[in-house]
Amino acid sequence: MKTKNLKRKLIRQRDLFFMIIPVMVYVFVFSYLPLRGWTMAFQFYRPQREVQEWVGLDQFRFLFTDAAFFRVMQNTLGMSFINLVLGFTCAIFLALMMNEIRQMKFKRVVQTISYMPHFLSWVIATALISDFLSSTGILNTLLINIGIYETPNIFLANKDYFWWIVGWGNVWKSVGWNTIIYLAAITSIDPQLYESAALDGAGRFRKIWHITLPGIKSTILVLVIMNIGWILNAGFEVQWLLSNNLTIEKAETIDVFVIRYGINLRNYSLATAMGIFKTVSSIILLTSANWLSKRLVKESLV
Repeated sequence: MKTKNLKRKLIRQRDLFFMIIPVMVYVFVFSYLPLRGWTMAFQFYRPQREVQEWVGLDQFRFLFTDAAFFRVMQNTLGMSFINLVLGFTCAIFLALMMNEIRQMKFKRVVQTISYMPHFLSWVIATALISDFLSSTGILNTLLINIGIYETPNIFLANKDYFWWIVGWGNVWKSVGWNTIIYLAAITSIDPQLYESAALDGAGRFRKIWHITLPGIKSTILVLVIMNIGWILNAGFEVQWLLSNNLTIEKAETIDVFVIRYGINLRNYSLATAMGIFKTVSSIILLTSANWLSKRLVKESLV
């Protein structure tokens, strides 16, 4: 009986299955075929050799006993946590505020201004951030004029500021773009709920708290779960472009570590081992976050 129902469903939805074939081929070619390269993590891989030397788990043992690896993990998790918290809170706040704007022309201007940084490459974005934070930049000029500093503060030379510079840089670049999903979710809320709340005397903030936020709760949870799966991807371009010898201790993420000690030194086995570690960790984090969300708040990806 189940087989017959499945066949009927396949026949009824055959057009959809044909449409998804190109996507399946793309994912197979670019996501699954490269997994053959994972064998390099268990070899002392050298491209010029025809027969590679198998070393088992030596690359993983090196990673998990190397002090630099734990420092890199700390940097990655620290910047990812800051990006996650700032990214979500700022995007949700901006979406809520834009939803309350009644002047459509002004709303379009705000949306356009907030979206524009998303389309800048990180090369341009980091150049603007560097100018903003330089000794003669806008921030130092403002802080000196209002009396907080007497002399310019070289922010990019202080490693203690680096995580927050990356966090706020990501917010500036992506907050407008991230609000699109929340604004779309807000439009699906029944307008009659707002009308009923207004009749009961609720103001704007009460409507936001009791109607808008609960209305987009499922969207927020799904995005949080998905982003937890990417928590080991703190970034590469912004850290690589903004770091220097004074801040590299706090700027080096997993991806930067792979480039510096894997690709540049032609230790492809180490780079592959790090990639496997990131992939497996991401799967575990995503699955755990999905299970926890389903258990606690009855919302999940699947």
